[in-house]
Amino acid sequence: MAEWMPGTILALYYLILGILALYGLHRLMLVWTYWRTRSNRLELPSMQDDWPRVTVQLPIFNEMYVAERLIDAVARLDYPRDRLEIQVLDDSTDETCELVANKVAELAATGIDICHLHRKNRQGFKAGALEAGCRVAKGELVAVFDADFVPPSDFLRRSVPHFQDTKVGMVQARWGHLNREYSLLTKVQAILLDGHFVVEHAARYSGGCFFNFNGTAGIWRLRTITEAGGWDHDTLTEDLDLSYRAQLSGWKFVYLPDLVVPAELPAEINAYKSQQHRWAKGSVQTGRKLLGRVLRAPLAWRTKLEAFIHLTNNAAYLLMVALSILIFPAMYLRRGEESWTLLAIDLPLFAGATISVFIFFVVSQQVDENGVSWGRCLWQMPMLMGIGIGLAVNNSRAVLTGLWQDGGVFHRTPKYNLEGQQGSWESKTYLLPKNLSFYIEAALAIYFVVCFGLAIYLKMWLSLPFLYLFLHGYTHMFLLGLSSGRRRLATAAAT
Repeated sequence: MAEWMPGTILALYYLILGILALYGLHRLMLVWTYWRTRSNRLELPSMQDDWPRVTVQLPIFNEMYVAERLIDAVARLDYPRDRLEIQVLDDSTDETCELVANKVAELAATGIDICHLHRKNRQGFKAGALEAGCRVAKGELVAVFDADFVPPSDFLRRSVPHFQDTKVGMVQARWGHLNREYSLLTKVQAILLDGHFVVEHAARYSGGCFFNFNGTAGIWRLRTITEAGGWDHDTLTEDLDLSYRAQLSGWKFVYLPDLVVPAELPAEINAYKSQQHRWAKGSVQTGRKLLGRVLRAPLAWRTKLEAFIHLTNNAAYLLMVALSILIFPAMYLRRGEESWTLLAIDLPLFAGATISVFIFFVVSQQVDENGVSWGRCLWQMPMLMGIGIGLAVNNSRAVLTGLWQDGGVFHRTPKYNLEGQQGSWESKTYLLPKNLSFYIEAALAIYFVVCFGLAIYLKMWLSLPFLYLFLHGYTHMFLLGLSSGRRRLATAAAT
């Protein structure tokens, strides 16, 4: 080995581990802000004027299993009928289009103001559909629900009054989970999303920092969309992009953690990975597009710092993959050192990068509409940590493409009308194939099996817990992908 190589490996290893520890410290700061302000609930203002006209937009693309459920739920919204318009923005190319047309005609016959806007192409994907709907919308407020959501009937009654403050441009509700109990995978996804909505969103909102519309379960002032430049499709997260542009233009956002809109979680690992890939790629694209404007804007330093971390935090996945490759060589190079040096240096850095994740998500389970306590969720944490590490390859590919590519194909996440523990996805349409990530995850799983075995052979006992984190993560993700493929094959053979 060249003389310079050991030093370079160790320098890169500690640099990466240090940066990951800083991201972990930021996560703990969010927990502290949330905990300090968790009792500060925003009161629902009473309506002083007439209820404004609202347009509800339902962007749909090939959602035959859930489209009717969504439309029926929106038709039940408790709001003055003469002030409510429903737009079904349908880009479907399969039988969803006919299902939607029949449902719209059925509801229109009862006097509901509902229209079916079917585009012949998907230009701009979801952003293009929303923009097309906004051009003909009757409402001064625009609510958006994706196909897998089921809004409660009082959604508008509890969100619209906040727009009496003329500076408010958007109100976001918290996501709930229709099928949290469906499988261990959906239980873990629910915890991951709770971390974002219960802790992260609440901390950013209460701390006066930028936070974002999440693409659904929210309501916009139409003028805010227009003045911020409208819906763009040069990123795959049009919601994050517009949110930052609107807040840079001076509009206030409101977050309502007590207003919960349940949605269906992806029950199949390839669908979940596709969703995460889109979100990671889009956030990097948004950061590349807007981070310069944010840093140049006349904002408080804390707001700029939080925005920087928000728009760059997916880079941690790239660092995780690099750390995966470096961890065994780095520990091998230090195998002759005293044990206390490994504990004094590596352990605190690893703790900053990993224990912060544990604390962050455990705290998020203090609030749950299903009555799930943090204690009951502790046993799910190992799988959560495994999925977090296992996603590193999938999301690193997204980050790399997002760094140089604008836009891209908007692959929507397929849903199958699963609620509770009911239903099945194995024999249904829209199932996604494995991608390159599956094979890289398999290679990394084998790599860590070898590394773990070598560590035992070389009696590197203190390295085993660190190596096991990665072994668990990549092996778990690989096995989930393998199991998904076998279940589909078994179902196809049975039919």
